[in-house]
Amino acid sequence: MTTSLSSSPLATYVLEEGDPMAVAVHPSGDELVCSTTTGDCKLFELYAQEGNIKLLAKKLNALEGVGPQKCLAFSVEGSRFATGGVDGHLRILEWPSMQIILDEPRAHNSFRDMDFSLDTEFLASTSTDGSARIWKINDGVPLTTLTRNSDEKIELCRFSKDGTKPFLFCTVQRGDKAVTAVWDISTWNKIGHKRLLKKPASVMSMSLDGKYLALGSKDGDVCVVEVKKMEICHWSKRLHLGTCIAALEFCPRERVVLTTSVEWGAVVTKLNVAADWKEWQIYMLLLGLFLASAVAFYIFFENSDSFWNFPLGRNQPAKPFTKSILGDPQSSDDQNTWGAFGPLDLNIYASI
Repeated sequence: MTTSLSSSPLATYVLEEGDPMAVAVHPSGDELVCSTTTGDCKLFELYAQEGNIKLLAKKLNALEGVGPQKCLAFSVEGSRFATGGVDGHLRILEWPSMQIILDEPRAHNSFRDMDFSLDTEFLASTSTDGSARIWKINDGVPLTTLTRNSDEKIELCRFSKDGTKPFLFCTVQRGDKAVTAVWDISTWNKIGHKRLLKKPASVMSMSLDGKYLALGSKDGDVCVVEVKKMEICHWSKRLHLGTCIAALEFCPRERVVLTTSVEWGAVVTKLNVAADWKEWQIYMLLLGLFLASAVAFYIFFENSDSFWNFPLGRNQPAKPFTKSILGDPQSSDDQNTWGAFGPLDLNIYASI
């Protein structure tokens, strides 16, 4: 199911100079940074009051006059911010202090894509010349360059986000063939590749829980891949009717993706994937298992003759443990025994 969003925005801001080039939204959802063709980066804060949403623009002094930025990215927890310029200049800064961690003017010829690892230890970046580099963030130094064949161009990159599989996914163009390759981030060795979209990709995205990887093509197709099996689980043909998909993002709480293109605007698509377990469903399952265990215990208790019906003492008939303690209300002997329950009886139980 696909739905086009209304063309009437909830909040607008008109740039006085230049056009937007790239946008990055802070994980909190309250801030976003936009780079412009004039060479400045602007910070916008989102305010909601009495149903009205406003964008308030603020200056980023550390990023004024830095030139057009092709890539902007926040780390997963929002403590780091990175920019990659058309001129190949890489900047990694602390957020929101804007203290510079890494400033490398010659990181690439020109930036193509970038992404932070889940633990904010690494940053992966790709260049328009087909190369890809890994940066160790806290040390502020380049760590390695991904290996590739002479006919390969690494274009897009995304780290795994499930916390268990330390992988880096990249789209690789081999002549006229497009594949998705996987690198192990503990060794930075390529461990395999697979043809998924089977055409050049314009955008790549990873779901917040790391279960799904999405690829958008230059002619409007979208495919969603289950990371565990590396198999396509959803495909939307010509979602944007032959135009290049400019942005592709997963909804944080639902299996829904948002795609945008210059010609067709924003489209929301519900994915044809298996539904996830809700939190209340997990609790209901645990409660059901507990009740089933209680019923099974009760049935076993009532029908067992050899385990529960043990003798209470010398020359006494066998009797279940519960009746020996509570007594049988229909038996006067039991009532007398209960009333005379004393130290001697405790010694008898202790001797069994």
